[in-house]
Amino acid sequence: MPELRQSIAQHYHDRTKYDPQTLASKSHSIDWAKQPVPFKEYKIGSSFDLKSYIQEKPGEFADNPDAQWWQRLSRLLFCSYGLTAKMPSMGSTIYLRSAPSAGGLYPAEVYVVSRGTPLLPPGLYNYQCRDHSLMHYWESDVWQALQSACLWHPTLENTQLAIIITGVFYRSQWRYEDRAYRRIFLDSGHLLGNIELAGAITDYRPHLIGGFVDDAVNELLYLDSQLEGAVAVLSLADLLDVKQNLPLGRTALPSPTEIDYPQIPDGELLRYFHTSTQILPGTTGKLNLPEVKQEKSLEDKYNFPFCQKIPTATTPIDWGNKLNELEVNIFKRRSTRAYSGSNLTFDELKALLNFTYQPKSYIDQGLDPEPDYFDLNLIETFIAVSGVKGLDAGCYYYAPKAQELRQIRFKNFQGELHYLCLGQELGRDAAAVLFHTADLKNAVAQYGDRVYRYLHMDAGHLGQRLNLAAIRLNLGVSGIGGFFDDHVNEVLGIPAEEAVVYITTLGRPR
Repeated sequence: MPELRQSIAQHYHDRTKYDPQTLASKSHSIDWAKQPVPFKEYKIGSSFDLKSYIQEKPGEFADNPDAQWWQRLSRLLFCSYGLTAKMPSMGSTIYLRSAPSAGGLYPAEVYVVSRGTPLLPPGLYNYQCRDHSLMHYWESDVWQALQSACLWHPTLENTQLAIIITGVFYRSQWRYEDRAYRRIFLDSGHLLGNIELAGAITDYRPHLIGGFVDDAVNELLYLDSQLEGAVAVLSLADLLDVKQNLPLGRTALPSPTEIDYPQIPDGELLRYFHTSTQILPGTTGKLNLPEVKQEKSLEDKYNFPFCQKIPTATTPIDWGNKLNELEVNIFKRRSTRAYSGSNLTFDELKALLNFTYQPKSYIDQGLDPEPDYFDLNLIETFIAVSGVKGLDAGCYYYAPKAQELRQIRFKNFQGELHYLCLGQELGRDAAAVLFHTADLKNAVAQYGDRVYRYLHMDAGHLGQRLNLAAIRLNLGVSGIGGFFDDHVNEVLGIPAEEAVVYITTLGRPR
């Protein structure tokens, strides 16, 4: 019996792999004259200025409930995607934001949908990060249309606000071509991580919705779906409003799995694949079943007899009174440009893993003990250790339920990491390099081709938690989305079925 053809998700992943034999032939010169502008502009609409609220300290509006409400929304948006710096580049000025983005291209856009509150009229808003304002560009009730597009997700029943994240494809494709699809969703995952943590600071609880009818959400926002598409919806529960006690709904829904696809030319693969991952019009709410997840056991996945098991449980990171340090770290976050080559301590690595994978450790500090992901059971974590005091060099599997490292390779991979990360010195000089992987074939079997979005957003979300924890500990951190895919598995001993989704380097900044 002939083997089934690969799904379009597997085909896309294989087509966009970097390989040392083909990288040079596929690379293209960047046309700086065509560099996209990473902002949306609206010629018609009314602007709600949020700057005055971000400049005041928390508690400044203690006697003014309306100003307090505006301040919470202002801080939420600024911590999520606000403008934090600007720097010159070969093309246009790069405006840095509170969430990291590959190449500083910022393909994500943030929209706010209001059901109609006493202070924010119903309609559609685009977050304008350059001047920290909300552009009200559609002034009518769209909430029922949003509920319908999200298949009547129960968390939209009682909430008054929602955030929709979209991806503007060309902003990233201009530089990274078809592989940009990976980076768009990693960047969106960084943003989701910020929104989740910013919600804790501002008393909002974002509920993640990944199952929605794409065309319906795109039409709701008046998007040109050839240029921009919705990637995630978040119902925003106000934790200070006792009426918004929400029932939980299913975060991720499956899409069809496409195996009958044509020959797709380079340059057209990204948009074809995005269309293939959509949930189609006509899908009904019957898919919106209660969430049922197969939790990882204490054994997790890679529990080989020869593995030395090293516990990683540790004291949680202290984020200060009312999460003050978390907010400060979001503002000052920067990707590290170079590492000194000095070692980390094992306690520092354990603290990073604890904040990223053990959110229940932080309930006493006011953080959500069960933040929303699409399906973390699909993500595996491997760590290549080159310079961690108290830990032998080698490649380890991290078992989050058991909270332990299991060594699967016994070698210092510093030279190989330099090569695997396309010659980037960050790979060579990092003390530890963390790899997020997924069994793509198994993941597609569960969620269809749409799972490719879920995997990359979940990996980006985890990567952002690593980012902020590293900044809190005064460590260097930088994500890497460009690497020789298959060679990573071969060199580090990661099983071949595990597709490498994201790499995060950790070390001491130079």
